[in-house]
Amino acid sequence: MRTAVASATLALAVGVLTTGASAQATLNNIRQKGFLTCGSNTGLAGFGLPDAQGDWTGLDVEFCRAIAAAIFDDPTKVRFIPLAAKERFTALQAGVVDVLVRNATATMSRDTQLGLDFPAINFFDGQGFMVSKRLGIASASGLNGASICTQQGTTTELNLADYFRSHGMKYEVVIFATPDETFEAYETGRCDALTNDSSGLHSVRQKALDPDDHLVLPEIISKEPLGPAVRHGDNQWADIVRWTHSAMLNAEELGITKANVEQMRNSTNPEIKRLLGTEGKFGEAVGLTNDWAYRIIKHVGNYGESFERSVGENSRLKIKRGQNALWTKRGLQYGLPIR
Repeated sequence: MRTAVASATLALAVGVLTTGASAQATLNNIRQKGFLTCGSNTGLAGFGLPDAQGDWTGLDVEFCRAIAAAIFDDPTKVRFIPLAAKERFTALQAGVVDVLVRNATATMSRDTQLGLDFPAINFFDGQGFMVSKRLGIASASGLNGASICTQQGTTTELNLADYFRSHGMKYEVVIFATPDETFEAYETGRCDALTNDSSGLHSVRQKALDPDDHLVLPEIISKEPLGPAVRHGDNQWADIVRWTHSAMLNAEELGITKANVEQMRNSTNPEIKRLLGTEGKFGEAVGLTNDWAYRIIKHVGNYGESFERSVGENSRLKIKRGQNALWTKRGLQYGLPIR
């Protein structure tokens, strides 16, 4: 039902062009309507998934709530619009959503041809494969001649073609419109393997009757930097999205958590003072209050806390930090300095 509503809304908005003047009004529009509209996944455990009561959880969901916290001091002032892969960018272009936080890969063509910006990367990922253990395949090299299920409207088809061609292997691609259709086809044996971002494979694996019957192969065949997208032309709004991510990363690096953020407001550390707004006017520079980052951490927490709750070792997915560890721990996540 939620997807149908989103599609109906999208149908009304298709064809609407966002002008430079209207693009610059994103923050004002959000304040006027009283909530943030966030384009989300139709259902991907660990990233964006509603329960039976309609309550959303996941890493991308928490990022949306962090933006709402920065603006309203209230992380609940978000409306999630579930979008299929093939309609997600059109919905953002048409103004159906304020920001798309839906495990979308930042690529050159999307940045330069779709009129979008990717202000931050909140999850570094890569495309992989999942197979049933009964096939006895332990490596992607065993997929020569295999049929592979994937979803329409993603970058996976091009990545498949590049990988198999470069390795001199043959394959058959079987394409479906939705994640549910794709996984159902895989689980019922209509194809030998399922391909998606590695994080997505760990997520959908939980839907199987017995997750332990399925193996995510070790090879990663592409770079998939996943992050929030905004319409090109509103620099202020892109700044808010970018600095929301950096605030959460810097909080983790500085040891500021949801539990101790009140105490940390008394710190004499200059970096902490600037981050939490007790020194300087960095929030005002992007149209927010100077305690914008304090609000994020108070309501949502730092990046590490969000990661562990949603997809990390303390979650059902149990994904290791890996590339998404802080730069101080040999990862790629690096918060831009607030100064």
